[in-house]
Amino acid sequence: MRKIQQEIIEKLLVKPEIEPQAEFRKSVDLLKNYLKKYTFLKSLVLGISGGQDSTLCGYIAQTAVNELNEETAGTDYSFIAVSLPYGVQADEDDRQAALAFIKPSMNITVNIKPSVDASVRAVEEATGETLSNFLKGNVKARERMKVQYDLAGLYHGVVLGTDHAAEAVTGFFTKHGDGAADLVPLYRLNKRQGKAILKSIGAPEKLYMKIPTADLEDDKPLVPDEVALGVSYDDIDDYLEGKEIREEAAEKIESWYLKTEHKRNEAISVYDTWWK
Repeated sequence: MRKIQQEIIEKLLVKPEIEPQAEFRKSVDLLKNYLKKYTFLKSLVLGISGGQDSTLCGYIAQTAVNELNEETAGTDYSFIAVSLPYGVQADEDDRQAALAFIKPSMNITVNIKPSVDASVRAVEEATGETLSNFLKGNVKARERMKVQYDLAGLYHGVVLGTDHAAEAVTGFFTKHGDGAADLVPLYRLNKRQGKAILKSIGAPEKLYMKIPTADLEDDKPLVPDEVALGVSYDDIDDYLEGKEIREEAAEKIESWYLKTEHKRNEAISVYDTWWK
């Protein structure tokens, strides 16, 4: 195994094989234990897109609050599923299917288009420059996270993130956008393992077989992640499980990992040396 490959696997805590139900239970228990420790918190908040990651994370969250309410013979705990379209969501049917599977305690829809457009317009008027569709995509991701924190504050909750190993290794998330969260129950899993857990808990096949897409850029709607990354999730998952893959694919993954290191670390202080 390549030296850097071993270092990445150890840092991201990926197992070569998992038992899906056991990993599901670990994630549910993480959320339950956190809410039991911090008794002033009563809700879990997550944006639901209709993709594999938010479907799995949402189902884990709803399972956790259902169990807590049953154990306390009450209704204090809730999972808030947030729909965050920019105008009209292109894959709305998938989002509805995810919500039907999760059955969230509460579903709130916030259209981020007015706030995103206002932010972009303010920057462009101040600078005389035009933000690219890529930069505007980051504005969308950050606005979505801002809304989730607004709701978490309103409903005495915490924000969940869908970060997992296949996303982390490539830095395929927006810094301070979907990369910002309080709890990340999928951390340690790769894409293949998340799919296996969804299958084990009875999710509809369309939810875990859906082609992953960030869908952030106006001029390139629903572009598959694998196209944007230039490497397949099968290659990424094999790499994270310690398998040998094509040299070209390994170099692509390692290149993404090295140039996105800043996304996986806190802001740099005078004591930090990892960037040097």
